[in-house]
Amino acid sequence: MMLLKKTISALLLTALIPMYANAQSTVSDSIDVFLQQTMKAKKIPALQLAILQDGKIVKQAVYGTANLENNIPATPESIFSINSITKAFTGVAIMQLAEAGKLKVTDPLGKHLNDLPKEWQQITLQQVLSHVSGLPDMDDADGLIMGKGDEQLAMAGIVKHPMVMKTGEKFIYNQTGYVLLGQIITKLSGMHFTNFIEKEQFDVAGMKLTRFGDSYDVVANSAGSYTLTKQKGEQFIRNDKPGVAYIQFPEFYRTAAGILSTATDMANWIIALKSGKLLKDKASIETMWTPAILNNGQIGGFNRLTNGYALGWPTVTREAHPAVAPVGGGRSAVFVYLKDDLSIVVLSNLMGGNPDQFIDELAGFYIPDMKAANGFGLSPNLKKLNAALKKTGFEKTDLALRDLRKADRTFMPTENELNGWAYQLLAQKRFKEALSIAKLNAGMYPKSANAFDSLAEMFEIMGDQQAALANYKKSLALNAGNEHAAARIKALSTATN
Repeated sequence: MMLLKKTISALLLTALIPMYANAQSTVSDSIDVFLQQTMKAKKIPALQLAILQDGKIVKQAVYGTANLENNIPATPESIFSINSITKAFTGVAIMQLAEAGKLKVTDPLGKHLNDLPKEWQQITLQQVLSHVSGLPDMDDADGLIMGKGDEQLAMAGIVKHPMVMKTGEKFIYNQTGYVLLGQIITKLSGMHFTNFIEKEQFDVAGMKLTRFGDSYDVVANSAGSYTLTKQKGEQFIRNDKPGVAYIQFPEFYRTAAGILSTATDMANWIIALKSGKLLKDKASIETMWTPAILNNGQIGGFNRLTNGYALGWPTVTREAHPAVAPVGGGRSAVFVYLKDDLSIVVLSNLMGGNPDQFIDELAGFYIPDMKAANGFGLSPNLKKLNAALKKTGFEKTDLALRDLRKADRTFMPTENELNGWAYQLLAQKRFKEALSIAKLNAGMYPKSANAFDSLAEMFEIMGDQQAALANYKKSLALNAGNEHAAARIKALSTATN
């Protein structure tokens, strides 16, 4: 939450200057401003954007610096790592082999691979693709890949590990299964899986700048890779300035991660996929984009947004504007809205930039009801409260809450819901509304140190130092370990003396 507060506060700062842009319209200009502000807040050095409608690219833009060491601006030809978005290409490759009659997604692993541990043999390709297999993971706790770049060593090591759960029990992100899928693609296609993906996807879609690689390869026009985290002893701490991140994706691992691309190439890939050039049967795409159902009948995914996982494709499963949404390395994301003629590609060179968190807001420039300012993404409780406040005014939150509880005695927004909404309103520069919701939250949860810390920060951002100081003190009284409140009390006390 402290990181969220710093990020939202920074959103209010001045923007970057775009290097390249087309489609100079009001919508396009507004998107430029939004992305400039977001990059400033998140400290994203470079970003590429492509937006698709009606089977064509309607907006492309590039912002920022591709190479910080040499101050090289990003261009449309800058090459970005897409990390685990690579898994979506693997999903397409498996479906291409299915259309060719060489496999079924319901096939067990043992049908295509020999010498697997007994408990692995009946796991289906579908379960592997959707991360519900229960296989042990080749990545260790530090994110290092077994085998030191050698596939045989990696396989010899991983087969000794037990299953981590019963297959289908829950979603647990797993790289081992994708290595096995690579072996199957190589076996059934008659060529190495990287060559198969290059031939059947890169070439067909006209992805002229896309290739496989990692930080150890010399890549022309590379946008590099940066991170805001730094290791200190056993802990990882946040850095104020981006540092260089080095990542290795051995060749045998490149069904899981390892593609380098541009936003334009990725957009052309989506166009080729949706137009039937990559998969001929629409049923293949429907199968590929259907999230796995767990043993308990639910779906599982990374978080509340990407809450499901299909065949190599994370899903945003929701009633309004559902999407499939491959994400990679916390730095790049592709959203294909299933009920809307809209797809958005955002590639960046900052691990932790998390564009999946703001792509819905980009979609809102084309689909107004998806704008956060219009209540999109709010929980059912907050939607009700938002509707009530539109009638009473945000200065009368107590009255709106009273009426809602009178109609439904179970109505009770949670502390986290209210806190998150307050910062969302702040990001929208709706200062008075944000302060009203923060006050309501502190009033409803008077024993919450975080609620008062948030209220104090609202006052501080808006220039009321005395009110900020008072509420930081309340927060510290409720939680003596609140370092943020203690630091702000010291700073504000010094400033007012």
